[in-house]
Amino acid sequence: MELWQAIVLGVVQGLTEFLPISSSGHLIIFPWLFGWDNGGLAFDASLHLGTLLAVLIYFREELLKLVRVIPYALSKPVPIIKGESGAEDRDIWARLGLLIVIMSIPGAIVGLLFQSQIDEFFHTDENSTRAIAVIATMLIVVAMFMYLGEKKGSQTKELTGIGPLDAIIIGLGQALAALLPGTSRSGATITAGLFRGLTRAEAARFSFLGGVPLIAAAGLLSFVDAVREGMSGSELANFIAGGAAAAIVGYFAVSGLIRFLQNQSTLVFVIYRILFGLFLFIMLWVR
Repeated sequence: MELWQAIVLGVVQGLTEFLPISSSGHLIIFPWLFGWDNGGLAFDASLHLGTLLAVLIYFREELLKLVRVIPYALSKPVPIIKGESGAEDRDIWARLGLLIVIMSIPGAIVGLLFQSQIDEFFHTDENSTRAIAVIATMLIVVAMFMYLGEKKGSQTKELTGIGPLDAIIIGLGQALAALLPGTSRSGATITAGLFRGLTRAEAARFSFLGGVPLIAAAGLLSFVDAVREGMSGSELANFIAGGAAAAIVGYFAVSGLIRFLQNQSTLVFVIYRILFGLFLFIMLWVR
């Protein structure tokens, strides 16, 4: 992989990890469309770590509050989750932290049980046609659900109003995204949040905060595997360039999307997903 290709894919990762249009899908599609080489484990790790850095920087204050209340949250998790412990600031953040843990469980289970099968299906040349067809299908299907979420959701609930059932349903959306590229982690979780009555901006905020554990796990596991295999000079350059591009673009994607959703609907992403999905089907037919 050339250095400029690593930068392009870093930009793609930074945008699509947070915009509800599927990062994994785009990172499979771009090399397929243009005939680029796979960046390998090290490059995959750099992209995950880059977007993780973007989230850590943007949500640094919220994440520090979540870390500080860990001992308190662990001291009486059930009353805190039920909202019986009180309404002080530490109770609110402890409850949010526990709900993020609940949200992360379905995706973690999918990753542990099916990651090798997912990689084999979506990252091998012999399955490329079927993989692109699945991605195109999920782009369109999730777009339809996103549109329904916009129309049916009350969009009145704030972060403090999220309950365990909300966290489970949003977590199932995150698990589906881990299982099927093209779904989009942020797309599935924001859509689930809309169906559960969250405002658009709060659905995005919970999606990004709730994605930190799985993004961190994916990045660190890929990084450990890459270190074991070793990196050449060119791979190290791609690692740095791709990760930096993903971090910089990812930071602005997070902040931009949250500001955008405060006043605008997700319709632009619905349209993009449908058009891109149709484009992929046309490309499959042409090829």
